[in-house]
Amino acid sequence: MAAGKGVMVRGMIAGLAGATVLALWFLLVDLAASSPFRTPAMIGAALFGMEGLEGSTGLIALFTVFHFTSFLVVGGLTAWGMSQLKRAPNVPLGMVVGLALFLGIFYGSAAVTGLDVVSQLGWVEVLVGNVLAGVTLVAVLHQTGITGRVAWWSALQEGAVVREGLIAGVASGFVVASWFLVVDLVQGRPFFTPSALGSVLFLGASDLAEVEVSLWIALAYTPVHYAVIIPFGIAAAALVREAEAQPQILMGGVLFFVAFEAFFLGGIAVAAEFLMGPLAWWSIAVGNLVGVITMVGYLWKKHPELARSLGTETLERPA
Repeated sequence: MAAGKGVMVRGMIAGLAGATVLALWFLLVDLAASSPFRTPAMIGAALFGMEGLEGSTGLIALFTVFHFTSFLVVGGLTAWGMSQLKRAPNVPLGMVVGLALFLGIFYGSAAVTGLDVVSQLGWVEVLVGNVLAGVTLVAVLHQTGITGRVAWWSALQEGAVVREGLIAGVASGFVVASWFLVVDLVQGRPFFTPSALGSVLFLGASDLAEVEVSLWIALAYTPVHYAVIIPFGIAAAALVREAEAQPQILMGGVLFFVAFEAFFLGGIAVAAEFLMGPLAWWSIAVGNLVGVITMVGYLWKKHPELARSLGTETLERPA
């Protein structure tokens, strides 16, 4: 029980640090926009149903209490999760926590208040702020000695990790591209998906009428497609290498890919909402899923000792 209390206390301290970083970040963002405390006032008014009182000091104070209390809970949960591991990555895990916070704000604000807070504040600002808060939270937990750190850079220095990651990333990217090609062909609009995303990225398209469907835009978008997926392949390869010594860290990998899936959908919804209908969220979700399955399948086949260790743990676990 004492150990459990110690974990929670350290988690709450880390949560306060993360909450402070996020609050300071948005204070800087609001000051740059010449509108101090705009963020807590806007979110607080929507959250507590107090529209018209955005300038109220009491409302800002009320939201501040809610903000720090929420991070106490996040810090405690993160600390408990990390305490179950022998070692955990610092920055990558912090980014996952930050990404989870971003998704909580994106989907939670829409579900509870009906207000798209992310688009109101700017998705880049919200994403960066939450990632900074997540990295800070995890870094403080590491400083308290709640678990050891993973030497990710030493793993990436091994040629096998980079090679396997590249192969996994390229294979996954090819499967995802093939999936969307099939979807586009079935719907009678070849190359629509890469052309739509390329039109947003390269041509600044803001509605469906501005999307230019062509083979050349699809080809131009292809390197971007692989540039996004290949780093995930390398990260996955490093994760698998670490999991050979610590199988339970695979749960973090599962959370990472789930967060990536939700972030990809949320990113399109924020940056190019007009594409959510034509592309269909289910086709994006299935495309990402088959890509992840391809990546995991290749790495699983390359590391049969990991499967054996998982089987051994299951057999040796006491009843």
